[in-house]
Amino acid sequence: MSALVCAPAGGQALADTGGLITVFGGSGFLGRYLVKRLAATGRPVRVAVRDPEGALFLRPMGAVGQIDLVAANVRDDASVARAVRGAAAVVNMVGVLAERGRQTFDAVHVDGAERVARAARSAGAARFVHVSAVAADAASPSRYGRSKAAGETKVRAAFPDAMIVRPSIVFGAEDGFLNRFGALARLSPVLPVFGDHDGCRFQPVYVGDVAEALFRIVGTREPAGHLYEFGGPDTFTWRAILEFVLRETGRRRPIASLPWAVGLLAALVSPVLPLAPLRVTFDHLRQLHRDTVVSGRARGLVDLGVAPTPVATIAPSVLERFRRNALVMPRLV
Repeated sequence: MSALVCAPAGGQALADTGGLITVFGGSGFLGRYLVKRLAATGRPVRVAVRDPEGALFLRPMGAVGQIDLVAANVRDDASVARAVRGAAAVVNMVGVLAERGRQTFDAVHVDGAERVARAARSAGAARFVHVSAVAADAASPSRYGRSKAAGETKVRAAFPDAMIVRPSIVFGAEDGFLNRFGALARLSPVLPVFGDHDGCRFQPVYVGDVAEALFRIVGTREPAGHLYEFGGPDTFTWRAILEFVLRETGRRRPIASLPWAVGLLAALVSPVLPLAPLRVTFDHLRQLHRDTVVSGRARGLVDLGVAPTPVATIAPSVLERFRRNALVMPRLV
């Protein structure tokens, strides 16, 4: 695909407005892949982040001046409005996995998402894409899942033709999934499975596939207003993921099924643990009460012409530094 052409009902085509695309959260794990894909078309890309200096690594992905970095905080009306000014399309990828200070689930996933959607509509953007999560559910036991669902509702109210995308757990070179399990296998003498014997199920999806699908949603004639769910071709239980990581890293660790009460105790002492891979929050544990798999009731990767990448294709290179006698020390994610 060499150019972006988008003509949703009631909006201008991207080509008609110069094709400027604003990406909120473009310096994040998934965001950087989308920015690189968009930049390859030659279109101008504006990346809205809280720390533009920390996102300077994005600029070499495009031609000189093509990628513009602007300071924006989804909790601030004025900075959001500046970031979407003149944009033909807006993508919101901002999210947090754990709350810290004012970066709460509600502030980011609900109020922040609504603020970006409302500003995009006011600025006359032709298309708005909101990245949510498969875990989004108003009845979720976790505040993360409930906030994602509430954010989708707010986005729909502010921008009725918004495209909402729910990825499952995203994996890739810089992820917090395979890297976390790899570090856990290296550091912990026992690997835990909370709940029943095998634990909950995951359907991890490759970051490159999600970025390509997002690119196609933004830049093709996909009808506006669709809901998408992206999952990979493989479904694992928690135990199966641990076994897979142990095989790939050549390590031997016992896998212990533990009651939820032990998990709650781990979350209680987690803040004082020195190593990030060993930490867990109460809300993380609540999320483990639900499977993280697509429902099958929404459009997916194959509907966009993207063939899902198996975990086994990417995992060896990601987990290489966690193998026994690895020459490269793993970073602690």
